[in-house]
Amino acid sequence: MKEYDEKVLQCFLEKQQQLFPERVAETEEEAEEFLEDCMAVVAGSMKEVWEYFEEEDVDLEGMGEKDILEAEEVFQVGDGRFLIVEG
Repeated sequence: MKEYDEKVLQCFLEKQQQLFPERVAETEEEAEEFLEDCMAVVAGSMKEVWEYFEEEDVDLEGMGEKDILEAEEVFQVGDGRFLIVEG
């Protein structure tokens, strides 16, 4: 099974400019290749997003869920999952 399904790839294609100044992918194939190169992570819940940032030693003190969701590297897929892309 692919790590990045169609819904995740479409989310990235639609929202990629929240992180990058210009488009980095035009097709699902380009998006998948880019996400693989970046080692982007699909988190199944907000809890997994928090765990990801904790593992990456990001200081979360004083941050709430809204702050994490507004982070430019966090993309809400729309089905309860999140795509985390390090720019």
